[in-house]
Amino acid sequence: MGVNDATPPADGRRPDLSGDLLDGIVRDALDPDYAVVAARTTRPRRRPVLTAAAVAILGMLLALACAQTFRARPADEAERQQLIERIRSAAAQGDALRARSGELSRENAALEVRAAGLDEATRTRLQSLELAAGTLPARGPGVRLTVDDGPAGAREGGEVVDADLRVAVNGLWRAGAEAVAVNGHRLTTRTAIRSAGEAITVDYRSLTRPYVVEAIGDPRGLERRFRDGDAGASWRTLGDTYGMRFDLRTAGDLALPADTGPDLTNASAKR
Repeated sequence: MGVNDATPPADGRRPDLSGDLLDGIVRDALDPDYAVVAARTTRPRRRPVLTAAAVAILGMLLALACAQTFRARPADEAERQQLIERIRSAAAQGDALRARSGELSRENAALEVRAAGLDEATRTRLQSLELAAGTLPARGPGVRLTVDDGPAGAREGGEVVDADLRVAVNGLWRAGAEAVAVNGHRLTTRTAIRSAGEAITVDYRSLTRPYVVEAIGDPRGLERRFRDGDAGASWRTLGDTYGMRFDLRTAGDLALPADTGPDLTNASAKR
């Protein structure tokens, strides 16, 4: 029956439909779309299962990677040790060849002096010049200066750098040193003290800590003049600030090798 076909009440008044409207509002309080969404959310989810599977697979991959790393570690360590040994062997061979080259150079120089027929005074003068140039070994009393990095965990900047070592060497020259060597490497006016990465090099040969600087000369005079000079003051500051090691002592007998670097082929007097 349609709405327009409803039979009016006998008293002629319009029917009251407010009660039916309120009942419908109470019964259907939520929008139908909410019911649809709620029905979807109550369905079983597959995401947690997929997530757990992905985590498990990732864990297996990580475990395999770790296992391979641990298996490869002994081989990597062995290869590293072999490389270190090869470097040490090559360095030792290089030192031996340089020493032999120095011996041959000295023998050649002696033969040249004999062939030239120089008198005794000239030979003595030539020998003193060769000692000063570092082409002959030097031996005698002097001082031994040992410097090193600050303790582990000290302030940043506590590592000895090439500039610090140059300060120490130049300070000994100014104090009156006749011959100087660093870790057994003889220094001359042509020697370069530089940094190569984290290492300090002398004529492109890497040094290892600690750095031992030996200088031949008057022991007491060298020690006093070095401590009283700018180099001594600079190193005391480095020791107080960064904890760098600084130890200067006299030595009764030092033996410094000759410089095995390139020979001087051309020189002229400074005017």
